[in-house]
Amino acid sequence: IGFSAICIGALFFMGDFGTACIFFLTFLIISFIRSGDVRSLIFICAAAVLGVFVILQLKPYIANRFAAWGNVWEYSGSLGYQQTRVLSYSASGGLFGMGVGQGQLYKVAASRSDLVFGMLCEELGVLVALIIAASLACLALYTCALSSTSRSTLYSIAACSAAGMLVFQSCLNIFGATDILPLTGVTLPFVSMGGSSMMAVWGLLAFIKASDERTYAARRKKT
Repeated sequence: IGFSAICIGALFFMGDFGTACIFFLTFLIISFIRSGDVRSLIFICAAAVLGVFVILQLKPYIANRFAAWGNVWEYSGSLGYQQTRVLSYSASGGLFGMGVGQGQLYKVAASRSDLVFGMLCEELGVLVALIIAASLACLALYTCALSSTSRSTLYSIAACSAAGMLVFQSCLNIFGATDILPLTGVTLPFVSMGGSSMMAVWGLLAFIKASDERTYAARRKKT
């Protein structure tokens, strides 16, 4: 708990609340798998709600994002500018898209990072974008399936936590850009530009692969 509080506190001072949210949800996964104590999780969530209230008081721009949430068309020229452009250009792409480099969303700020799901919809089509989202969801299902046969509890927790981080980050990116959730400004794993982001998500995949017992069974068979 103390280590997680230090990490989330550091992200708070950095102003990276999207990543802090991902870390907190991953902490909940670790706590639940490790102890199964629901009462402790309820207490932690209650403390987190209090923390969110304090953040909204100290950081007014975060409160503004919540104000525009679900009403972006009313703020299409200000707070909801990015989301309304994502929705409009995504719809213009149709099922199969306009072609790589033929879209217009790239002209909007953060189009290749925070709003990259909209670029996928516009240039490659809604169908391809949904397949990418479903692939990330299947990765989480795969992790849940192999965690029960993992070599140890440590590997199971590590794999579930890594998959949880990937899924939560994907949800914040996709749902934030499409106004289902408030826009938090996190990248989409494997898609958004950034070498450090790509290295990080491949590192998370390493945790998932390490928990697969079949990897070590095949190695033992060879020896």
